[in-house]
Amino acid sequence: MYKFATAFFGFYSWHMLGVTVGYHRLLSHRSFSCNNKLVEYFWVLPGYLAFEGAPMWWATIHRAHHRYVDTPLDPHSPRNGLLHAWWGWIAKRHYPAHVNPTLQSKDLNKDPVYRFLDQDGDLLRAAGLVVGFNILFRTLILARFGWTIAAASLLAGCTAMQVPVMLNVLCHLPRLGYRNFDTEDDSVNIWWVALLAMGEGWHNNHHAAPGSARSGIKPSELDVSWLVIRGMEKIGLVSRVNDPICNAPAQSRIEEEAEFEEEAELEDELFWQTHLIPSAL
Repeated sequence: MYKFATAFFGFYSWHMLGVTVGYHRLLSHRSFSCNNKLVEYFWVLPGYLAFEGAPMWWATIHRAHHRYVDTPLDPHSPRNGLLHAWWGWIAKRHYPAHVNPTLQSKDLNKDPVYRFLDQDGDLLRAAGLVVGFNILFRTLILARFGWTIAAASLLAGCTAMQVPVMLNVLCHLPRLGYRNFDTEDDSVNIWWVALLAMGEGWHNNHHAAPGSARSGIKPSELDVSWLVIRGMEKIGLVSRVNDPICNAPAQSRIEEEAEFEEEAELEDELFWQTHLIPSAL
């Protein structure tokens, strides 16, 4: 039992950091840059092996979530139904009509690995690849380490896959958490979700500054993903780490929103690469 628990914790931490550091803060928001492409792939891999789907699909849907947050065009807002927000949005063969990865994820579309995993937008084929690679990965673990480690790996991957889906729902139900920022969406911070999701549960903070590499902004808001990113910066693996809450001068919410709107109008096609406007406490 101890062997299983230890392996589960290790795999769960690895997979969750793949989702939070790799899929979310790196690919979706480009909140920092990797000094070597292999570092990027190192963090994307555990997310992929947690059944998270094609990286370009994941990032494109998440960028659309921020752009259309809590409106009818939001891919997974609870306002459009709890079941849809939890699983319904995943059960689609193609991208929604208003979500186009060639426009909204030009940076990822340039990468042949991400294009291959996306399977030209055929999400059923892409899902088949995800399942196939995940089965292969667990088969290799089984052959090398036996049933206990393989079962711990599979359970950890499946559990990690559920956490972002759960977060999408719970962290947009205002009655369940608290807010540090008066954003125009329903996002809230939930401490226990933040613990499970390596810092992602500080969701209201994240919606206030989507391009920030840091989500936990108070001493009580533990953000493991941020600590990992800072550690990589210190040893030279990553650079351009964006922390607007700390590094930028304070400005009023009105000034920030006006600045954001002007930028979006002038350079709309680069929206997701420039969505790094700082927020003030």
